[in-house]
Amino acid sequence: MSELIIKMPPLGESVTEATVSQWMVKPGDKVKKYDPILEAISDKVVTEIPSSDDGVVTELLVAENDVVPIGTDILKMNTDSSESETKEEPKKQAASSILTASNTAAARYSPAVLKIAGEKGIDLSLVSGTGKGGRITRKDVLNYQPESTVSQPAEVVSKIETTSQQPLESQPQVSQVQSSNSNDVIVKAGPVRKMIAKNMLKSVQEIPQAWTMIEVDVTGLVKLRNSLKNDFKEQNGFGLSYFPFFVKAVSAALKNNPKLNSSWQNDEIIQHKDINISIAVATEDALFVPVIKHVDRLSITGIASEVSRLANGVRNNTLKGSDSEGGTITVNNTGSFGSIESMGIINYPQAAILQVESIRKELSVLDDDSFGIRNKVNLCLTLDHRILDGLAAGKFLNEVKVNLEAIDQNTNIY
Repeated sequence: MSELIIKMPPLGESVTEATVSQWMVKPGDKVKKYDPILEAISDKVVTEIPSSDDGVVTELLVAENDVVPIGTDILKMNTDSSESETKEEPKKQAASSILTASNTAAARYSPAVLKIAGEKGIDLSLVSGTGKGGRITRKDVLNYQPESTVSQPAEVVSKIETTSQQPLESQPQVSQVQSSNSNDVIVKAGPVRKMIAKNMLKSVQEIPQAWTMIEVDVTGLVKLRNSLKNDFKEQNGFGLSYFPFFVKAVSAALKNNPKLNSSWQNDEIIQHKDINISIAVATEDALFVPVIKHVDRLSITGIASEVSRLANGVRNNTLKGSDSEGGTITVNNTGSFGSIESMGIINYPQAAILQVESIRKELSVLDDDSFGIRNKVNLCLTLDHRILDGLAAGKFLNEVKVNLEAIDQNTNIY
């Protein structure tokens, strides 16, 4: 009999800790090498941790929602192959027979999907997949409800009912939650939301944040994009939005304004050589910040391709840890929600975040004192006042403005 201890593995450069989101195994379970045993969250990226060997789980050393340093002991297992098989619950046996009825069908599902479906007794042929090509994801199985069952969403803990006549011991365990309104719904914060809260709180507590804004005439950009968008989508398979043009203009301006591409660490200012732009991608219940690496080396088309890839990775839950590493400044497309002015919170430990607002039509006075309809946009910059002052921020924003206003029908996007 041999005991093996599995540790929380490295999850990427500069990642020092991770949150235990969900155990996929329990004591007594038999696992094979590379089977997923744990779902962990680091820097808002969800990662499945695989087993490093065959064996039987003997003890879980950390609990769900625990935040543990990389290298922490997380699980014990017995790697003796002669260990007797654990007894399956009748429900699990029935589910297993459903899942193994067709080897061809089972091959389309990930180990995590098969495991959760087995535990819950779910026939995967009844589940609609939201992943790429209709693939069933872990989230699809967790959220699946039979048509005959009506229940609250998974994260809703309870609704406080003052008129309930249930015995005290059978009522939901909400005594620790206080609410003055009987119609209030208590929603439990998930691991990703907790990570966001932790990072945002750290940012506002440690960084003295200032804010400034500039208006830009993007009439030429709008005309160019509108003339290209139909052919672009047909040729590339994804759309051409305005956002890649803004990211490109920012990366060019950073070349001459390296202070914006900095971070504050241990009373030192680190000016980053690489230009890696973080972009915000929202889902229904969370915000992820994947990174476009070496943006200054990419064309507008290359940036558009990366934006599409990263956004799909977030929505399909296929984002890798490396996709969220190394960001040096954040550009946020708040205009997609119709916003015209906003103040972002800096993505710690970066020095700045730029909000690209909604493009709007305005009646403007032209250079020859005549009037005309122009397309205008506000760029809102939040900056770390330890690193940057108004002069540095103003020079940077003005260069971004010049880059954007120079775009016309002759601008090459390839």
